[in-house]
Amino acid sequence: MENRDNLLKCALDLFTLNGYDAVGVQTICDAAGITKPTLYHYFGSKSGLLNTLLAEELNPFLAQLESAANYRHDITDTLYQVAQTYFNFGRQKPHLYRFYLSMWFAPHDSEAFKAMQPFNERQQNLLENLFAAAALDHGNMQGRQRTYAASFLGMVNTYVMLALNGFSELDENFVRSLLHQFMHGIFS
Repeated sequence: MENRDNLLKCALDLFTLNGYDAVGVQTICDAAGITKPTLYHYFGSKSGLLNTLLAEELNPFLAQLESAANYRHDITDTLYQVAQTYFNFGRQKPHLYRFYLSMWFAPHDSEAFKAMQPFNERQQNLLENLFAAAALDHGNMQGRQRTYAASFLGMVNTYVMLALNGFSELDENFVRSLLHQFMHGIFS
């Protein structure tokens, strides 16, 4: 494995297991079997490593999410596609999903939270835009796009973590359960 890729993999494993703040550069280098100058050559710093890791791992997911969140005048089907995108991400990259959520809930002024913030905002905006477009077809949704986006994302993340913790499977039935629960709330 190339040094750069090995560093990214080792960093993700260590960050997921211990949290970003608890892992030092030397620990990452030791796990990857390289020296600090090699890490600095590729990433400049620990935060540079984190930013590269997030960009390379989350940008493809967010591109898929953007496609899934394109409202096609069927809110249930569109939300199904969005939920499936998250579930697929959770199935394919469980360590990354756990790490992503840990940074979501990190202290507001922490390096990890600040690195994650643009990705969090992008997700929120994609979902808000979806609900704003759907409100044109469903008048009772007018002005609630921010709340709906946050609620739906919270439910999706909870369902994915339930599955990653062994309480369920990220399968068709779980997606349908999530949609039923969420849709019942917004249309009641």
